Amino acid sequence: MQTPKFAEDLDSRVVYVKTVEVADLPEEVQAGANGQTQLYALHDAAGAQLALVSDRRMAFVLARQHDYAPVPVH
Repeated sequence: MQTPKFAEDLDSRVVYVKTVEVADLPEEVQAGANGQTQLYALHDAAGAQLALVSDRRMAFVLARQHDYAPVPVH
């Protein structure tokens, strides 16, 4: 049974928003974190990181501005 085309398109437009500990990031990224202990990463369905932002609200706004459907990861 084939997946309908619209379902495939929707899956490709989903991004996952997850909390990332700054301490777990490369040193050059840590240096630019301005003292924050957590950042928020946006990942596509394949797991590739698309963006790293300073707050959760901004992660969701950024995703929607680029026509993605953000989904929180706990």
